[in-house]
Amino acid sequence: MNDASADRAQTFRNGPRTLAIDVGGTGLKASVLDQTGKMLVDRIRVATPYPCPPKVLIRTLAALVAPLPGSDRISVGFPGVVREGSTLTAPHFGDRLWHDFPLAAALSKRLGKPVRLLNDAEIQGFGIVKGLGLEVVLTLGTGAGTAVFREGMLMPHLELAQHPIHDNQTYNDYIGSKALRRDGAKKWSHRVRKTIKILYSLLHYDVLYLGGGNGDKVIAPPDDVRIESNHAGITGGIRLWDADVEHLLFGGSVASVLPLHTKTKHRNWKTDAPPGAAKRDLS
Repeated sequence: MNDASADRAQTFRNGPRTLAIDVGGTGLKASVLDQTGKMLVDRIRVATPYPCPPKVLIRTLAALVAPLPGSDRISVGFPGVVREGSTLTAPHFGDRLWHDFPLAAALSKRLGKPVRLLNDAEIQGFGIVKGLGLEVVLTLGTGAGTAVFREGMLMPHLELAQHPIHDNQTYNDYIGSKALRRDGAKKWSHRVRKTIKILYSLLHYDVLYLGGGNGDKVIAPPDDVRIESNHAGITGGIRLWDADVEHLLFGGSVASVLPLHTKTKHRNWKTDAPPGAAKRDLS
């Protein structure tokens, strides 16, 4: 059995593997998930290149994931507004360069796998929320990201990162990593707590989760706020392939975004054998 046949047979036995990519303003992270969302290998990371137009990002991501185990599909979190596989904004990289760029299709063509693309805070939310009541995720990293879930269902995206919050500063300016470095953890934490109060007055959430690379740096967070691992930006990628999320966000199409040069028949992972393998008797 050659390597390709062995990979197909393993996929049939163990379910699809998902390459999860988290695009950040400071770092690019990736790992491969099993069918339950568990990382099969440690997350790998490289610094985000600047300037970062689409061609540079795609080339860097291709090099980043090359040493990882094989996968069947790809989930990508991007720090900006995303719609139907394209990026509408990219505050860290330059909105003009990234406006209406078909990143899902471009990555799919480069990496040869179906790709699903979503805002990075929303993917992190999928890896965190419990599906009870109104849950809000606030990610703190290079900038600020938000995601809102009701009973586990993702609500329409709110790009609060670019919304003014104080003295013509956006959320990115007010509680991003530059503010943390400039003002120190004490003053920055005060700003984060003020932001949390604003979010509560806006949404009256049941619980708020702090994520992102700086989420655990907040001093004395409110009692009803929970600090979560930044790894959720990777592990949440598995949820993009769940049937309910597929129907809500990707039009119910199993095909999603496929490489432009291929047509893939999607198999039932339990009943359809890969080429060259005998079907399993599930009776």
